[in-house]
Amino acid sequence: MLNPVMEENISKMKELFTDCHDFVDRKFPLGCDQSLWVYVAYIDMMTDRMAVELTVIAPLQRFSARHSSIEDVSNKKSTFDILKDCGMDTADIKELDDFDEIMFNILAGETLLLIDGYPKAIIIASRGFPNRGVNDADTEVVVHGSREAFNEVVRFNTALVRRRIRDPHLKVKHSRVGRRSETDIALMYLSDLVRPAILEEVEKRLAEIDIDAILDSGYIEGFIEDDWLSPFPQVQMTERPDKVAASILEGRIAIIVDNTPFVIIVPVTLNSFFQASEDYYNRWQIMSFVRVIRYIAAVFAVALPGFYIAATVFHPSMIPLLMILKMSEARHPVPFPAVLEILMMDAAFELLREAGIRLPRAAGGTIGIVGGLIIGQAAVEAGLVSPIVVIVVALAGVSNFAIPNVSLVAGFRLSKYLVIILSAILGLLGFWAGLLILLIHLASLKSFNIPYLYPYAAAELNQYQDNKDSIFRLPLFAMKKRPFFANPDNTQRLKDKSK
Repeated sequence: MLNPVMEENISKMKELFTDCHDFVDRKFPLGCDQSLWVYVAYIDMMTDRMAVELTVIAPLQRFSARHSSIEDVSNKKSTFDILKDCGMDTADIKELDDFDEIMFNILAGETLLLIDGYPKAIIIASRGFPNRGVNDADTEVVVHGSREAFNEVVRFNTALVRRRIRDPHLKVKHSRVGRRSETDIALMYLSDLVRPAILEEVEKRLAEIDIDAILDSGYIEGFIEDDWLSPFPQVQMTERPDKVAASILEGRIAIIVDNTPFVIIVPVTLNSFFQASEDYYNRWQIMSFVRVIRYIAAVFAVALPGFYIAATVFHPSMIPLLMILKMSEARHPVPFPAVLEILMMDAAFELLREAGIRLPRAAGGTIGIVGGLIIGQAAVEAGLVSPIVVIVVALAGVSNFAIPNVSLVAGFRLSKYLVIILSAILGLLGFWAGLLILLIHLASLKSFNIPYLYPYAAAELNQYQDNKDSIFRLPLFAMKKRPFFANPDNTQRLKDKSK
């Protein structure tokens, strides 16, 4: 608790901020009255200095000595209340008396105001730390649609969502996680659409996080997901405000974490990861075709290398005669078995992918393309791999880029090795066993009690309405009901004019 003697509070703060040269404070008399002093403190570059000077310090220095020294007895107002109500040119202020809470607000970029003789403090909203503004989305590029992306400031991100959903039912619940970082976290949801049980579970899992610091939304993902052993994501990450707004309108919950441009959406299904923002901005026929391509790409990314190994090593009779002759001729100078060929080329492809990410943006794409061409051609000419292996690995690798979610791609990249290993041991039996194990694992996953394979499994829970937005996307006027995520009491999305 604060001490009524202002000097005691100042001494305590100066002791805490020893060797903190970005801590700025000033003590000065109120108006012209030397008998009443005030104290202002903030963190440099975390606070909008100009706003503090114009809306706090300047009005206090001009404040009338008569008002600052005489309490309003008739209205029973103290000097503290008069200053809080009339002394500053800002509306966003709050009153605190807990010392730890005051310290958090200062470190978060707010400005502290102490008045001598009162065991309370006024906190003025003045956050103004550096940020990179609203930029284009990097990981979820679209041809048709908004270019806006989230940034690292939680308030900016909530504003970008609220700009798209102008509904008083859109709630923004703030909390803090991390004993040392005290990271701001905002839950955004529509109170009349969200399922109360899911909201309660999300809040419970966030409250159970006990760690010294949360530096990115990836930390939160690791703590709230249902099955941490699975390589597949059970929450959805996005940097696009339009995708978050669309998800909230489906009854889902957005978790916005300060200091990161990636927002978490829960709950999630496998189908959600194959949906992109522009799917709903273009004609339904072409976007349905594109979605089919994405699902085919996912199958290729997981199954193609393993199928090649099973067919060439164990079941060459499956391959047409002319093709097997060509493949045999191409493989003749190669000294390695097919399994080792696949693993070598796949390792080279993964190295090029990682190098392209780490290199500067201007050179990354060029290095990846040129490096892949040079290494592939050189490996074939040197007799280390056959041309068909280069085609198989390249097609599987390119298929990953057709999937619109990076986290899901990572799960498929790891699952591919399970299929390769089983195919190398058991042939087609191992190939199908690997795919069956993968399917069983996906069927066992849940995201906040929502089946991961919904609506391909348990679609009857929503009268098969969600099948209209799965592999094929029907026109928007055909999707009258909200998805299964929404509260069962409020499922109507589009008014039925026939009634």
